[in-house]
Amino acid sequence: MPVQTKICGLSTPETLGAAIAHGAAYVGFVFFPKSPRNLDFDRAAALAALIPGHIRKVGVLVNPDDAFVDRAVAAAGLDILQLHGAEPPERAAVLARRHGIGIWKAIPVKARADLAAAARYRDAADHILYDAKTPDEADLPGGMGLRFDWHLLEGFRHPLPWALSGGLDARNLAEAVGVTGADLVDTSSGVETSPGVKDVDKIAAFLQSASQL
Repeated sequence: MPVQTKICGLSTPETLGAAIAHGAAYVGFVFFPKSPRNLDFDRAAALAALIPGHIRKVGVLVNPDDAFVDRAVAAAGLDILQLHGAEPPERAAVLARRHGIGIWKAIPVKARADLAAAARYRDAADHILYDAKTPDEADLPGGMGLRFDWHLLEGFRHPLPWALSGGLDARNLAEAVGVTGADLVDTSSGVETSPGVKDVDKIAAFLQSASQL
């Protein structure tokens, strides 16, 4: 089964176009003011209008309130909410019912014990996104180019379909998939020249690498 891909933190028509042209299955928009990839709702709506129907639109949010989620979903026509904060399963379930769209829950990973948190979302989310745990003092819960030890996933019984994130780029993707068996991968900083600045050539290289797995 081919490895599916998500390019996250897109913010320009050019980089979105590269993700579409080279076969991304999912594109991600970040709605989090502290992030260098943050989008306002008008820009998100303009970008969403460029996306063909077969590509799923993912909104990345961090501990959002209902009004904020309502605006993000309406602006970008989101297919999936990626909850990247401390949202408990009960909150994820409420958002799933409220919007009738997919829910991905990010699980920050540094040690094997961190993986246990995924089971809490068995009845509340559709996918788990394993991402590298950021330092406690960091303003961002992800998107910092950090990676965790992929061997931590070896032999782990996943409670839900899942995706691998955290420091992935065209150079290490084959190794990451080989170690973990991931069939869905997510990158953001790995296709950038600086935080928040995506590169069309890096996007193309990442997606080409995935297509060869």
